[in-house]
Amino acid sequence: MKAAAALLALVSAAIATPLSLYDNTQLPLGDLQLPTSYPGFDLDLSAPRLVQIDGQDEPVVMTELEKIQAKVRGIRFFDVTETPDLGSRAHLRVAKKPSYPAPNHTEAVRSVIDTLEIQNLRDGLDKFTSYRTRYYRSETGKQSQQWLLGKITEITKKFAPKALQDAISIQEFPHSWAQSSIIVRINGSSTDDSVVVIGAHLDSTNNWPFLPAPGADDDGSGSMSILEAYRGLVAAGFQPERAVEFHWYSAEEGGLLGSQAVARAYEGRGVNVAAMSQYDMTAWVKRGTKEQVGIITDFVDPDLTEYNKKLVELYLDIPWVETKCGYACSDHASWGKAGYPSVFTIEATFQDSNHGNIHTANDRYDVSDEFSFSHMLEFSKLAVSFAIELGGWKKAD
Repeated sequence: MKAAAALLALVSAAIATPLSLYDNTQLPLGDLQLPTSYPGFDLDLSAPRLVQIDGQDEPVVMTELEKIQAKVRGIRFFDVTETPDLGSRAHLRVAKKPSYPAPNHTEAVRSVIDTLEIQNLRDGLDKFTSYRTRYYRSETGKQSQQWLLGKITEITKKFAPKALQDAISIQEFPHSWAQSSIIVRINGSSTDDSVVVIGAHLDSTNNWPFLPAPGADDDGSGSMSILEAYRGLVAAGFQPERAVEFHWYSAEEGGLLGSQAVARAYEGRGVNVAAMSQYDMTAWVKRGTKEQVGIITDFVDPDLTEYNKKLVELYLDIPWVETKCGYACSDHASWGKAGYPSVFTIEATFQDSNHGNIHTANDRYDVSDEFSFSHMLEFSKLAVSFAIELGGWKKAD
């Protein structure tokens, strides 16, 4: 952790210096040399981007290098280069907010929860973290996304009954960079045109993007937590009354790029998103702290957040604790920006989450026994309950 902190300080110092002062291969960092390119990367550090900085009214233009600098320094932002009009219709949705009835599918939820398996989380994360990085502008970032797409397809074919398979679509959502987002839809059986969305982000990053980034916790953990929830649901023959979608977003680490693009597409088509829940970092239980689910209370929908608390109380083996990010800290914020109700749960209070390892080569599941697969499974349970309680399910006798 001391090495990670030292690297962070060095990166911050290095990227504060204009790129033009260096050649196009190396950035000096004291005794270190950080690469400004790497095989398989398509990242132009001088490319201009339009960035909306937290707390500022108007977006500003900065380079990719300056974006990296801002991220390392803790400056929070949306990269709005490709989605400057996201939220233009938000006022219409805010005026028609959905209501959330009390949870009433207890038997169905518990029957699926009982089938969830920790070994599936281990196996999936082992493969997902084997790529050097899942950075969205890298070849291995694309390869990891393609593996995940294939794994989702394999799970669907292996576990979903044939009739349910016909109601499921699995699609890549392409972007201007190589790594796609993934959207899996289980069609609803009723005439209700609304949709419930469960999300995580599939990319990873190092503080200096060209360096390794296994991304076990951020956000391999959330990606695998919702994947196991999906497996459990389809294996049980889950046919929701209201459509339920599982999303894995690209380029969250680049400024919520992937989720903004998806939310903008839904906004443009007038899709009625009834609820969205984000799972970003679900594995870390800091030594000496109580195991809890962190319920984010800022930059979220308050009514849906209260509903999420009820699900934790009903279906999880651990309690919830309120916490704040202090900024729009994951992909739920893209949906909130578009006026859709969204919530975010995290592994602990924000201050007790895995700050020491994320965005470094040490974001691995074997770095500490504080990384807990059983904790990840609690979030799988939450995703199952969110899908069934809000999607509905009239099980056949």
